Amino acid sequence: MISKEMLREVIVEQEKENEEIFSSENIIKREAEERAGGYLKFPNIFAILGVRRCGKSVLALRIFRNKKYGYINFDDERLAGIEARDLNKILEVFYELYGNDLEHIILDEPQNVEKWELFASRLRRTKKVIITGSNSKLLSGELATTLTGRYISFTLFPFSFREVLEFRGVEIEELTTPKRAEVFKSLKDYVELGGFPERFKFGKRIINEIYSSILTKDILRRAKIKKATELKRVSNFLISNFSKEFSYTSLKNITSVRHLSTISKWIDLLEQAYLIFVVERFSFKLKKPLFAPKKVYCVDTGLANTVSFKTSENLGRLAENLVFLGLLRKKYYVNLGLEIYYYKDALQHEVDFVVKEGPGIKQLIQVTYASARDEIEKREIRALRKASKTLKCRDLFVITWDYEGEEVADRKKIKFVPLWKWLLSIDSGAS
Repeated sequence: MISKEMLREVIVEQEKENEEIFSSENIIKREAEERAGGYLKFPNIFAILGVRRCGKSVLALRIFRNKKYGYINFDDERLAGIEARDLNKILEVFYELYGNDLEHIILDEPQNVEKWELFASRLRRTKKVIITGSNSKLLSGELATTLTGRYISFTLFPFSFREVLEFRGVEIEELTTPKRAEVFKSLKDYVELGGFPERFKFGKRIINEIYSSILTKDILRRAKIKKATELKRVSNFLISNFSKEFSYTSLKNITSVRHLSTISKWIDLLEQAYLIFVVERFSFKLKKPLFAPKKVYCVDTGLANTVSFKTSENLGRLAENLVFLGLLRKKYYVNLGLEIYYYKDALQHEVDFVVKEGPGIKQLIQVTYASARDEIEKREIRALRKASKTLKCRDLFVITWDYEGEEVADRKKIKFVPLWKWLLSIDSGAS
């Protein structure tokens, strides 16, 4: 049991820390902010989900910035022993600090508190409530059952390229030669170090800490994994092989785990923590083999680059991972109906991304680290043309490092778009 005095101390201290962040740091408006804020027009629960340290708390605070609100972050070691019966004391402290007319409340990372769902459910009857969570299964329990149709969830990611440019103060309205150089400098930095907000303050060394925190707090501790070393080995292998195919058998072979079902469960846990994303190979067959080869992408290229071994092919794979994240943002921010696959035929002709919407294939995308047309390998174009014919798709893209153009093949137009331009267009929802 935690005393009201301790809760008051924690809440007041956290409030001061938040004020210090807003007064001393460069806090930018996130692309998702307007969309997210619109979900709170009526009393309900708004859940901001996403990988740890991607900016969920700051987004929640910005949404309620000009309102009277109560905030508590449960990811605080002083609250480690908090129980369900202590939760109402939090509301009492909020009233004592901010008045009985308090209408807005933020519960930051409450998932480790037993029966937090019942507390949140009671609050929403009279308050506008934001909860944040670092696990996609946050709303799969009693909250989802008791609040069907009365909560909205939203997934946030680390900074997009457009947000990185805004954070760095790089204006892109008129791209003069000096500005273009700034854009490319920022792109190379973004490709290699990613978009976790804290890395812009603390540098590359914070990325390892973020990775360790995700593994420890959001996977090992929450799922009570006994074979911690083995799970870490699986996680390291998958992240090191970002933008590549993998199989469950290959993962089983690097561990002492006997059952593929255990490997499958661990991969689910890594996905639930938003650390990795598994992409299926496209097939017209409705039923896909559970343990068939798949591709894996990491939530952040800086994290992927930090965990993996440095090789000459890394930049191309990092660019492909960035394109995947751009498509994922479009799915979550603009069009939830999008489905993302990769394609490989019997002759091993591969297309990096198949974008499906409804019954048809909307787009085929190939990614290459090339700065000129003659650097783009013929097999990349050949695979795109073959897939276009098989999948009956005419919207063909090749995303390059710095080559732009168009050409016609088999009476189909292929567009070549530089990575920076494609990222900016998809961040705005235009692509």
